[in-house]
Amino acid sequence: MRYFRQVGFTLIELLVTLVILGLLVGIVGPQFFGKVDSSKVKTAEIQVDMLKMALRTYRLDAGIYPETLDVLWQRPSGANTFWSGPYIDGVVPLDPWGGQYQYQVDRDSETGFNLYSFGADGVAGGKDLGADIGYLPKNDGTSFAGNGE
Repeated sequence: MRYFRQVGFTLIELLVTLVILGLLVGIVGPQFFGKVDSSKVKTAEIQVDMLKMALRTYRLDAGIYPETLDVLWQRPSGANTFWSGPYIDGVVPLDPWGGQYQYQVDRDSETGFNLYSFGADGVAGGKDLGADIGYLPKNDGTSFAGNGE
């Protein structure tokens, strides 16, 4: 007599494995996605600092801060010998959420400019992940660095 030996897993074994994997994803998943969000905040902070250094270098060459961030990578028309750029590699990056960095020359602020991201929510203000990140205008006309905390 010939006996056939089954090779593979039973339905119960597969279901138990799927339940265990589901529990692991349920426990680890939220912690992992929380790290992704906090890493975007850190990326925005680093990009703001990089742009700040480029703006300061431009100011050393030109004597004033530029009106737009585009002159950090592209020679402005009518620029005489003061422009020694590019001051950043490539175009001005978008923030980690795909938005433009907000920039205004503000001679009354401590830094001389306001430079910030609106954060995850894409609008001014907010808390936690939706907080603005960078050198923000304060109501009294000065700037401060922070993320809305």
